[in-house]
Amino acid sequence: MKKSAGIAFVLSITFLLIIVPAMAQDDSVAVQDRGYIKPYQEKGFKKERLFTGGGVTASFYSGGTVLGVNPMLGYAFNDYFDGGIVLNYVYTGARDIYDYDDKLRQHVYGPGVFVRGYPVNFLFLQAQFEENFTSERYTASPRSVRPSGSYNANAPSLLLGGGYCLGRAKGNSTFFYVSILADVLKDRNSPYVDVDYGPNGEEHVRIIPIVRAGINVALFQNRYGRY
Repeated sequence: MKKSAGIAFVLSITFLLIIVPAMAQDDSVAVQDRGYIKPYQEKGFKKERLFTGGGVTASFYSGGTVLGVNPMLGYAFNDYFDGGIVLNYVYTGARDIYDYDDKLRQHVYGPGVFVRGYPVNFLFLQAQFEENFTSERYTASPRSVRPSGSYNANAPSLLLGGGYCLGRAKGNSTFFYVSILADVLKDRNSPYVDVDYGPNGEEHVRIIPIVRAGINVALFQNRYGRY
């Protein structure tokens, strides 16, 4: 699983490196020179296509809570695709993991890359790969036979899903969005899954749907009066 996740991460980075120059096509901007209107040709990377922002994560289920923040820096490749990098921090709190009234506290952080596609200006599909590092503390209840303890781990996550936004204008723009994502890799150390055990001690990993709301803030939008 870790080997395939590492391959997916490398492919995601390669995809971004290839698609940025391929999709950052020349744009013509009308500028005035001595009373005449003529096109201004922009080539290659365009800083007015950069955006920042981020979102918050909230998920609640029986006996547990997931809360997080996700600052990002991205680039609008064209009218239909965005991509970029993201930083991740997630706190997970749960109880009754192994025994009644025991507790689990988890802090997760790590980098990631994402790609979004907009079939229409108010809906998008998203794929996001993250490598998360976990610091976890388990506190046993007084009646438990299990000891308290802590450990560190890392886990890859591939979040797939989609969302709704308040109108993404052509080129690049500022808007609010909300999305629903799911970690399809289902690594037991992922902050986006719930792990429980059957009567015979068998482990079950269940995907927790992740709801994220945030803002996309366009940068450098006053150049040549384009936006």
